Amino acid sequence: MDAYLDIETTGLSPFGDAITVVGVCRQESNGLAFKQLVGPEVTLENVTSLLAGVKTLYTYNGARFDLVFLKSQLRLELDPSLAHRDLMYTCWDRGLYGGFKAVERYLGIRRTVQGVSGRQAVELWWRYIRKGDNEALQLLLQYNEEDVLNLKALKEKLGID
Repeated sequence: MDAYLDIETTGLSPFGDAITVVGVCRQESNGLAFKQLVGPEVTLENVTSLLAGVKTLYTYNGARFDLVFLKSQLRLELDPSLAHRDLMYTCWDRGLYGGFKAVERYLGIRRTVQGVSGRQAVELWWRYIRKGDNEALQLLLQYNEEDVLNLKALKEKLGID
């Protein structure tokens, strides 16, 4: 089974910042199953549960960001039978450089959540935490969901089986 993973954080340092959201979409026999862990739900046990049974995990820049954070913050060690495929490197091999959003635009992968970047995702989290702004949290969760689902779309555009 394939799965797609993207995280949101409070910053860029896996040793000084925290994971705020973990989004995972699993390609199960009966379709896609999407789940998000938010704030205190982001635990080793919960993330491990989301990845149980996964054969291939897809990320974008996950080898340098998402998985580094998960290891640093949660002490997550991927099961040796789980293959990780960082689609950023596949894109580089095909001459597609830039961040995930730039690659999406180039390949015609659409987004409904406009005007949100990784930096704004951090700001949305702090608006939720400091001001109780539930609309900010909902926008952050939509942004993360679209990141995760667009990993699947990217994999398909790249023609990966």
